[in-house]
Amino acid sequence: MRLPYAPGIDTPVLLAPMAGVSEPPFRQICRRFGADVLMTEFLAAEAIRRGIRRTLEGCEFEELERPIGVQIYGADPDAMARAAAIVTEAYRPDFIDINFGCPVKKVVQRNGGSGCLRDLDLVERIIRAVVAATPVPLTVKTRSGWSEECRRPVEIALRMQDAGAKAFTLHARTRTQMFNGKANWDEIATVVEALDIPVIGNGDIHTAADVIRMKAHTDCAGVMIGRGAFGNPWIFRDARVLLDGGEPGPAPEPAERFAVALEHAALALRLQGDTRHTVMEFRKHFGWYSKGLPQASSLREQLYQVETMGAAEAIFRAYLERNAVTA
Repeated sequence: MRLPYAPGIDTPVLLAPMAGVSEPPFRQICRRFGADVLMTEFLAAEAIRRGIRRTLEGCEFEELERPIGVQIYGADPDAMARAAAIVTEAYRPDFIDINFGCPVKKVVQRNGGSGCLRDLDLVERIIRAVVAATPVPLTVKTRSGWSEECRRPVEIALRMQDAGAKAFTLHARTRTQMFNGKANWDEIATVVEALDIPVIGNGDIHTAADVIRMKAHTDCAGVMIGRGAFGNPWIFRDARVLLDGGEPGPAPEPAERFAVALEHAALALRLQGDTRHTVMEFRKHFGWYSKGLPQASSLREQLYQVETMGAAEAIFRAYLERNAVTA
């Protein structure tokens, strides 16, 4: 079963919508390395409805990012419907996704994200309102339930499908688990069997081999990668090679990692502005690109203090020269 916004791709690999990470520079780097489908950060429907500039900027994308979905969240059906209509008319994404899975306290406190899972009648009303407001496919991303006591992924999935969702992504943890413990892939497999729409698996994808294991375990229509892509866009390339029956090449050497990190940084300066704020926000990416390297802790300590992208480039150059001597 194929996704409605990626009909020509067998088992697409998707980049998850992550606040402060799934911004245009990161999305474009992931696309270059093989991410089949991209999604924006999750955006507050009420802020879209009210025309808050910073939130509206989060809806923006470049044509090379298609197919791409804009993800929205909220607990008011009318606001969600209006936000979907605005996004559709102004930005024309390939699909709109509703976030029913975010576990972050400030979102849940307003009954958004996974907070909605405490009221499935409200979930249905939201989906039906959004479906009526936009002609593009409406998809949903959610968790297995609010808590262990309310863990009912099949019921949640069926109600969302019946309300009009065209694809369903399950992060197989509860809200109270946050990101702790293990994602229950058996639940994804059970939901795949129960639904007539495509199901995307999410949770505990740390390597390209995990993509293959999830596909084999669940028979999902697609696999979504979140934190496993931090500093590692190569995961998409290697996953596609494995899905196509090939053998991935060796892991990137430090020089390649640094080159891609700097390419990513240049995109950030172009798309988000050549400012100190852009550099400060990018420090986390530099840290992620250095993960697992020799002397990584010392390297990250330096990178977390940079004030310019040029300073990071100098740190990378010194690291390569130092390790070439000691190798």
